Amino acid sequence: MDLKFEKYMNLALIEARKAYDLNEVPVGAVVVYKDNIIGSGFNKREITNNALAHAEIIAINEACKNLNSWRLIDCDIYITLEPCPMCVGAIINSRIKKIIYGAQDFKSGSLGSVFNIFDFKFNHKPEIISGVLETKSASLLKDFFSKLRLDKLK
Repeated sequence: MDLKFEKYMNLALIEARKAYDLNEVPVGAVVVYKDNIIGSGFNKREITNNALAHAEIIAINEACKNLNSWRLIDCDIYITLEPCPMCVGAIINSRIKKIIYGAQDFKSGSLGSVFNIFDFKFNHKPEIISGVLETKSASLLKDFFSKLRLDKLK
């Protein structure tokens, strides 16, 4: 495994833990440009009451502001969970070069778990690397949902 991938995925996991601590589904993302983080985010759907407040969207928005461009051509995004169709749409539209993600999402993953969005002909297709720190990413999600179920029993 590439150490650079692990370095940035660990930073995405730190973002995911921020979501966990706020009782949000623990997904984190970081956008990297020339070995610098230019965008980061974690899920904030519950605290913002906004369906669009996914980690990836927040990180992409910050990266666009930092580069002063909607084109993130030479950027990579690290995500702890396989992205949903909305987030892959944002990745396609921002022209991100590479998607690196941890755990598969069997409920809404659109890079192969539920379906592969790139079976369709889009104008941009990033490189995809899956399974980076998959166990850590999946464990955080499992712990979160176990805790959620226990809290409901109290």
